[in-house]
Amino acid sequence: MELEERAADPLAGGLQQGYQCGMLWGAALAAGAQAYRIWGATPQAQAKAMIASQKIVESFRTQNKNINCLEITEIDLSSPTMRMVARYLIKSSAKGSCFGMAARSASAALREINATFSDNHFQAPIAPVSCATMLAQKMGASELHTVMATGFAGGIGLSGGGCGVLGAAIWLHGMKLLEKGGTIGYNAPYASDITDKFLESSDYEFECAKIVGRQFENVDDHADHLYKGGCSKIIEALTTA
Repeated sequence: MELEERAADPLAGGLQQGYQCGMLWGAALAAGAQAYRIWGATPQAQAKAMIASQKIVESFRTQNKNINCLEITEIDLSSPTMRMVARYLIKSSAKGSCFGMAARSASAALREINATFSDNHFQAPIAPVSCATMLAQKMGASELHTVMATGFAGGIGLSGGGCGVLGAAIWLHGMKLLEKGGTIGYNAPYASDITDKFLESSDYEFECAKIVGRQFENVDDHADHLYKGGCSKIIEALTTA
């Protein structure tokens, strides 16, 4: 899925703001892609992708003690030179390089995805299931890409971190640009523009738990929040970003 992977570049460095590690955004997309292959564009696929993303976040935290890029790297990536980023990516440290982390995290994420999808004792909530899914639908994304973005909800897997709607908007805009033959990279100008519009609609808060005032307990809790109109201001703002 070359275009989908390339469109995720601006999510590196935790939305380039030091929030959830870019590996988690990528793993959540992978969970959504596999859920779509199995269940299609259904509430079950969305719910399964969200649960798998939860498990991926838990596994990543266990392996690395933190899920945020800033805490893991101890480097502020919101305004770095690319030389600083490259130096960290290739260097060895007590915590291990990003390349080593990626190898470990990918295999762990795959295990969590397979384990989640093999459990059939589950009843999906009534749609809408995910804030990121709602945004994708409003942006006219394909069914595949809509399900792929699902796990971003609640700050990736309901972890309460950097807003999943923001991550979805950046990724989906990247997809549109690439499909038109454009190019993107780590410092994509459109990502900054989307982030500015997001902050205006979120009272200048980045993290889901701070925006909502709490962390979601489970998929049903998040679905109920959306059913009652939660996060609609942010979703509407980023639909037209």
